[in-house]
Amino acid sequence: MSRPETSSPQISPHSTDQETTLIKKIALCAFLLNLGLAAMKGILAFYASSLAVTAGAIDSGTDAVASLILYGGLKLSTRKTASFPLGLYKIENLISVVIALFIFFAGYEIALQVIRSASAGPHVSLHTVLLLSAGVAATYFFGRYAIRIGQRTGSPFLMAEGRHRQVDVLSSIVVVASVVTDYFHWNYTLLGISTDQIGAAVVLIFIARAGWELLVDGMRVLLDASIDFETLDQVKRILEGHPMVVKVTSLIGRNAGRFRFLQTSIILRTGDLQRAHQISQILEEEIRRKVPHVERVMIHYEPQPRTHARIAVPLGDREGLISDHFGDSPYFAFVTVRWEDGAVEKREVMDNPYRAVDVAKGIRVAEWLVGQNVDHVVMKEDLSRKGPGYVLANAGIRSGITTAVRLEQAVEEAMEVGLNVEMGSKL
Repeated sequence: MSRPETSSPQISPHSTDQETTLIKKIALCAFLLNLGLAAMKGILAFYASSLAVTAGAIDSGTDAVASLILYGGLKLSTRKTASFPLGLYKIENLISVVIALFIFFAGYEIALQVIRSASAGPHVSLHTVLLLSAGVAATYFFGRYAIRIGQRTGSPFLMAEGRHRQVDVLSSIVVVASVVTDYFHWNYTLLGISTDQIGAAVVLIFIARAGWELLVDGMRVLLDASIDFETLDQVKRILEGHPMVVKVTSLIGRNAGRFRFLQTSIILRTGDLQRAHQISQILEEEIRRKVPHVERVMIHYEPQPRTHARIAVPLGDREGLISDHFGDSPYFAFVTVRWEDGAVEKREVMDNPYRAVDVAKGIRVAEWLVGQNVDHVVMKEDLSRKGPGYVLANAGIRSGITTAVRLEQAVEEAMEVGLNVEMGSKL
């Protein structure tokens, strides 16, 4: 019978609130930086009559307007309403797409510089060179800071802003190179093309690459593409690492802004609804602890369909003599019994790999049995209040005490009491 889905409440840790506040502050700083650069370049362009500086001023002014619009969009992205119960996180990705378009626009401006001839008779002073160089340095360090914080918080907005600043550094270097050439009267040309135009053409390659990456990344999220496979593999390992999880039948995830939404279906080694719900909560907490920026986890669980039972018995020898001890037994027998008619389908004997271990021997043996996909352990020791017993119980493995001497007797005894698919009977 299929069990219901469990989904996490929309819990945002305190650290996430701090990250959101930090992202907003950086977005505001981006607007102020772009506004300051646009004003500075505009004044310099007016006095220097430089086409390159004028283009730079237009570029920074465009960035300032974009930053203001994007800052407002970022403030909206954290809100949840009745119409948008999952939040407006994707506004951040929409922002990334918008920034990509502005990067393409900046590339278009530089392309015009490549095509058009430089302005005649610019009046470049040393102050112009120094101020533009300072603007390049400020843009460079701000871009590196935005990328570092973006990587730490997982914010696509900050990653986009940082990459945009990197593109601005390159385009600003073209402007600085142009004014430096004019300042020192270095007017070199190659086949009628100036060095300034050649450098601008090289910058266009970086602009196109950065803009394309941002556009693709943003559109993937807007179209609900899967999250990266490395994260899905990490979540799958967490699910499969729990001893009660038999199989992960499906696992999908999507991004919305810097947050992740996960949905999975698993098969559990239990038919108890309350126990299954507890397991799903444990798995959810572990996923949240190990995978950053998980906003919602939906876990659909089902009990394991049982057609066979795998019974483990500690042996004193390979011929079937049952050992009086659990951890010290030299061998373990594994008997596979068919539920339908109780027939034994398979029997195998394995060496106890932890017999010679001095510390936590019983617990290690119990963990080894869990890894062998055992359903029931028959033994002469009562481990119900000891470490190995807790390990077996947490893995959904039932244990029973027997007085039988031989393996065949213990298996017959188990069959007589009628082991059922829920492993609820006692020996």
